[in-house]
Amino acid sequence: MAKPVILAVDDDPEVLRAVERDLRRHYGRDYRILGADRGEAGLEALHQLQLRGDAVALFLVDQRMPGLTGVEFLERARALYDEAKRVLLTAYADTQAAIHAINEVRLDHYLLKPWEPPEERLYPVVSDLLDDWQANHRPAFEGIRVLGNRWSPRSHVLKDFLGSNQIPYQWLDVEVSAEGRALLARASEGVEKLPLVLFPDGTRLMAPSTAEVAARMGLKTRPTKPFYDLVIVGGGPAGLAGAVYGASEGLSTVMVERTAPGGQAGTSSRIENYLGFPTGLSGADLARRAVTQAARFGVEILSPQEVTGLRVQDPYRVVTLADGAELSCHALLVATGVQWRRLEVPGVDALTGAGVYYGAARTEALLCKDEDVYIVGGANSAGQSALYFAQFARKVTLLVRGDSLEHGMSSYLVEQVRTTPNVEVLLRTRVTRVEGTSHLERLRLQTDGVPGEREVPAASLFIMIGAVPRTEWLEGVVERDARGYLLTGPDLIPEGARPRGWRLERAPYLLETNVPGVFAAGDVRHASVKRVASGVGEGSIAISFIHQYLSEV
Repeated sequence: MAKPVILAVDDDPEVLRAVERDLRRHYGRDYRILGADRGEAGLEALHQLQLRGDAVALFLVDQRMPGLTGVEFLERARALYDEAKRVLLTAYADTQAAIHAINEVRLDHYLLKPWEPPEERLYPVVSDLLDDWQANHRPAFEGIRVLGNRWSPRSHVLKDFLGSNQIPYQWLDVEVSAEGRALLARASEGVEKLPLVLFPDGTRLMAPSTAEVAARMGLKTRPTKPFYDLVIVGGGPAGLAGAVYGASEGLSTVMVERTAPGGQAGTSSRIENYLGFPTGLSGADLARRAVTQAARFGVEILSPQEVTGLRVQDPYRVVTLADGAELSCHALLVATGVQWRRLEVPGVDALTGAGVYYGAARTEALLCKDEDVYIVGGANSAGQSALYFAQFARKVTLLVRGDSLEHGMSSYLVEQVRTTPNVEVLLRTRVTRVEGTSHLERLRLQTDGVPGEREVPAASLFIMIGAVPRTEWLEGVVERDARGYLLTGPDLIPEGARPRGWRLERAPYLLETNVPGVFAAGDVRHASVKRVASGVGEGSIAISFIHQYLSEV
């Protein structure tokens, strides 16, 4: 935590040096002592301190200065740091001005120059004021601050990225937050360039991409080596399990994740049926634990980074990254999971990120306080999200196309949904249109068996209607089913014939694709069980087959 600041302002260099010396000698251990040789320079320093989120405990300011007088400086400084204590340095002839300043700028004290000896004339006064300041001070947030607009898709993407990567940040909506507007004014940037990201060291990024923020935060997006024993594409439960087991068993391992470790499971508000956690745990907590475990065993994690292609160059498998770099490996594990299926109704695309969201979008939960939230979907993810948003929203409505929750949701979750008073379930109901100007304002709903549509006001719609794999980058190399899921093991030889082009005497291993040495695990695999524990199990088992494959090459 940065030390609070004591700012001294005096245009006389000798006096300023003396003030700084005495303050630093007595308070330097607990406070940062800064000096300015004129009022304008002092205000500029305050602007920079505010952008960094630093606290200012006390001003010690000379009254007679060219440009801004001490009282004028304190008056303007109040707008930036109203809680800071204010002390005026005056000559005997200026005591009347100091007395008037008590009312004008809420002056806490004035000191006559010279203040020698400081043990009698300076420290008792300053110490008393600092004790008072500490007693009432509430430390400001220290970390990344994001200034933006709730209905800005770019702001949502940035918040979602920071939240998914478990990077602490403070969100300030410039339309409702006075602090946010003040910081934006200090930054002297236009509203059209939001979101604005302020870092603790005072630097800032205007409307950055997630890659720019990742680079600024020190996240690794480039590999340290051109070759690895094992490359894992995807950082969900299957990929993380494969990384932990692979690295712990001596394989040089790199994991490439497109957004944030944890995958879709990492966004889950609560996983209650995962073995060994009787009270449940959040997806974010599971991801954090797994990432820590993987790092402990030396796994290199590239995130955010995307794989765009694969080619076979025996005995190596070579993946191409989005930035053009290439990674070679002996074995490749594809664990890219799935992404939410798009809702194909009028208005959705235009309002995505501005009231319409795919997945739980937990970063929006606090903003839904006392609002009505709608969730489309009837599986476990939708049920967990309904329970999570019910903690904040006035009412949560689940829109389910089927005629029963039991069809797609675990029984324990069905019971919790039905007993939560502010959660309503509408069966056989679908969204036919979303409407709004700059953000979501209304939904049109259609219920089977009920003539006509009905319109409901809405500010937030969360879509969780099934999933599709992201495997286009493997087209023409790895065999997929009609929906894009990867075929492995027995699914490649339904009638006993080995895959076309397969040259090995043995058949493909259980989790091996039609390309020897390329394996698949988790939700991306054809006919997989869509559960977190299943993904972890497949990722772990894949390493056993990879070891067998490596013994052959």
